[in-house]
Amino acid sequence: METSTYARWFRGSTPYISAHRNKTFVVLVPGEAFEHVNLSNMVHDLALLHVLGVRLILVHGGRPQIEQALPESFYHGHRRVTDELAMSTITAVNGQLRTRLEALFSTGLPNSPLHKVDIPVIAGNFITAQPMGILDGVDHLFTGSVRRVEIQRIKNSLDGGALIIQSPVGYSPSGQVFNLPAEEVAAEIAIALQADKLIFFDEVAHLSDDQGQRISTVTPASLEQALATTENANATRLEYLQQAVRRGVTKSHLVPFTDDGALLAELFTAEGIGTQVVEQQHKGIRTATREDVAGIVEVIRPLEESGALVRRERDRLEQEIDNFLVAELDGIVVGCCAVYPYGAQAELACVGVHENYQAGNGVGARLLAAAEETARNNNVNTLFVLTTQTRDWFLEQGFTDASPDQLPEQRQMLYNWQRNSAVMIKEL
Repeated sequence: METSTYARWFRGSTPYISAHRNKTFVVLVPGEAFEHVNLSNMVHDLALLHVLGVRLILVHGGRPQIEQALPESFYHGHRRVTDELAMSTITAVNGQLRTRLEALFSTGLPNSPLHKVDIPVIAGNFITAQPMGILDGVDHLFTGSVRRVEIQRIKNSLDGGALIIQSPVGYSPSGQVFNLPAEEVAAEIAIALQADKLIFFDEVAHLSDDQGQRISTVTPASLEQALATTENANATRLEYLQQAVRRGVTKSHLVPFTDDGALLAELFTAEGIGTQVVEQQHKGIRTATREDVAGIVEVIRPLEESGALVRRERDRLEQEIDNFLVAELDGIVVGCCAVYPYGAQAELACVGVHENYQAGNGVGARLLAAAEETARNNNVNTLFVLTTQTRDWFLEQGFTDASPDQLPEQRQMLYNWQRNSAVMIKEL
């Protein structure tokens, strides 16, 4: 029976639903997004995250709207110099944008069984600001920067089940209002909370390489190189994503606000749709533990059913778990293999990658590299594998055809002639 596309998608997304629950995400919705027809879909996707248990702080921008209201603004560098009259206009524009978001969240999740869900939205004085002061002889007046994030106040609101909306303004201890860059506000909140994710919606869908292909993952160091050549008009946003990860945020993401469902595709699929920034592109391969048995079973079950792998009893998996390596992505076991030493030779067995993670992730190759390293550490100089359906892949990985009589004597005795597996070896 053929599995439907929807069923495969839902099964693939389910582990992410669990992984994201009770995690803290800070999301920037820039002013440009308010002018796009996809705004309501974006808000509904954010509402869905809230319903699924994500702790959300939403920071909105408003630059295009403020530009329209203040066409004669004076800039120093990329910052607007804000006088008292301009500050009054800016607070009014921000109030309108925040109210628009609150109205959208008040509709729940239209056209779904959750259309009556209640999403409490809170806005408040969560940011203490300070004036930029005089730079290069220019007094920036009421243009400020983030001085402090009221962490406990935010946590109390999140603990109460609220979704927080923060406008790009802050208040001094004396009560003065300051105009702040929305990107800075979002980044500083994420850093102060040590958030799990900082997400910036942007007109640019993702970073691209020289061939125009999407770059799905970058480190802060490689992003620094990309910033030198990027044509992204909003490169400042990328700099804040970079800084946030360098200062402790687990991951930051660039996601297009022009594509319906882009946020869900980025968060609930292995491939994603935008570009994520992580401090290190971890290999994600580690020694398995007993807690991984259920995840390994989910990986190998379809391969056992297809005949690609010989079925292993679950108690045997637990007994031999020290021989296993697992590939982990976002806390989910997505692949596995086992290494069984036979003196100077070792068998690579039970190699499997979950069907949702086979395309474009290189999980199999990383598992093989880790298995080879494990074998070398055990003074093994030859790795062998028995396979019925993946001979071509192993050839691509440097294995060569062999015969059963080249197996260790103990393994020859266990060779299943009825299964007639191809024997392949690789010198390490």
